[in-house]
Amino acid sequence: MIPGSDKNHPSFKKSFLFAMQGFVYTVQNERNIKVMLTAGTAVIVLGLIVQLDPLSWAIVLLCCATVISAELMNTAIETVVDLVSPEYDPLAGHAKDIAAAAVYVLSTIVAVVGLIVFVNAIIA
Repeated sequence: MIPGSDKNHPSFKKSFLFAMQGFVYTVQNERNIKVMLTAGTAVIVLGLIVQLDPLSWAIVLLCCATVISAELMNTAIETVVDLVSPEYDPLAGHAKDIAAAAVYVLSTIVAVVGLIVFVNAIIA
């Protein structure tokens, strides 16, 4: 497809199906997304147990979605780097490490936010 052109542009339904295909592929092939989905599920169960208020639910769900989205982007970056640089290259390695670091930083901040939300829910 040519950028800015409607020629051969997939329909909204096809675009959605492509996105789902990418998500399923990632879940089937990447360990880290499985860990994040498991952690997200555990956080949701814990939220039900401590009976989070609506604002806390919004924060928790937004944090979960952000981390999962970041991991999907990291996987996409790593896939493209592997495609264009099948042989080891230090710059390719740096690109992959930086993408992974972005997920790590985000996950660390989200963990702190989660602690704040849950400690607040428990002591309130």
